[in-house]
Amino acid sequence: MKNLARRVGLALAPIAIVAAPALAQQELPPVLASGAKSDVAPAVQILRWHMNDADVASLTFRSMDALFTTRSAPRSGPIWQLPRNDKPLDFSYAYKGTTYKADDLLERTYTNALLVMKDGKIVTEIYRNNSNEQTRFMGWSMTKSLTSILIGSALAEGRIKSLDDRITAYLPELKGSGYEGVSIRHILQMRSGVDYEERYDFANPGIAATNHINALVKNVSRFADMARHVKRLHTPGTVFQYKTIDTAVLGWLIERVSGGDTIAGYATKHLWEPLGAERDGFFIMDGPPGVGREFNGAGYNATLRDWARVGQMMLDGGKANGKQIVSAAWVAESTRPTDPKEAGPMGYGYQWWTLGGGSYSAIGLQGQYVFVDPASRTVVVKLSYFPPANMSADEETAAFLKAAAAWTPR
Repeated sequence: MKNLARRVGLALAPIAIVAAPALAQQELPPVLASGAKSDVAPAVQILRWHMNDADVASLTFRSMDALFTTRSAPRSGPIWQLPRNDKPLDFSYAYKGTTYKADDLLERTYTNALLVMKDGKIVTEIYRNNSNEQTRFMGWSMTKSLTSILIGSALAEGRIKSLDDRITAYLPELKGSGYEGVSIRHILQMRSGVDYEERYDFANPGIAATNHINALVKNVSRFADMARHVKRLHTPGTVFQYKTIDTAVLGWLIERVSGGDTIAGYATKHLWEPLGAERDGFFIMDGPPGVGREFNGAGYNATLRDWARVGQMMLDGGKANGKQIVSAAWVAESTRPTDPKEAGPMGYGYQWWTLGGGSYSAIGLQGQYVFVDPASRTVVVKLSYFPPANMSADEETAAFLKAAAAWTPR
């Protein structure tokens, strides 16, 4: 052995074995380590904590079933076949004084997938970043618009007697909170008046960020339960203030009036099955497993085409796959701006954003859109991964959507 070592130029020396320190589990950041103790593994908490970060959102926004407990809304029955008339995106759009080709939007605004429909036909369908037609994308606050559809169904069934009923008539647990005396209509309009600032400064968490941490990252509470404790800030119906807690209360209402069903179960029967979806959708869940509720304010996941089916159903007056899912009257009412002065460029109806000229959109955090323009019979679905608080990508997408509505494929 020594001779071999000399030939290859090696010097033999006694081998010292040093015990390596045991590797510790990842340490939680202080904001997660403090407060209520969570049973969620630290590694999973940290992934959830970073899921919106710019360098990972392209992946996490289509991998939510790997990060969360979920509840499915299964598809069933005949798939609503969407006819095709594939065309290149041969138009341009103007943004801040510069004209861009439509294709430029894809990389400039962090696009995972894009689908354009004209008069009920798919004309463009694009998947990027290793996504495909089977990928289920997180809708974030586009889920609010699905909740609106379910409220319309519950109203039509008589499970909700009137939108002007007080929410406490159905959820007496909210008596004594800021929601006492607030109508269902006011909540749909984001005019509940409760004191809940939708600010997610996680370094200095306020009420919304703390609720997000406890319900979704740590799973120690249910998101809607915060409604029991919020105070009154404005007279109900007077001030628009966008807040996910309002939509969470609407989900709680759906659960309560559903006759013992879950939000996902009600959504399956009244939206996903009759829609003719081609793949199961799913909600991420808040709170402890077995106790939590569907995160109906921002937690639904579906394929690009199934999001497009929702938009086409709205465009067709609530009808899809030969079935009336929600009334044409509800579609019209829910997508009309609450305040006539909000007719443009941006207002709010019943959990739908209104964009002027009769167009409207479901819009989700960091670049998710189901855009509907009845005048041109256009539906656009854009599923993105904007860096947090990137307003330029949102503004550029708005310019693209306007141009897409005006485009006549040839």
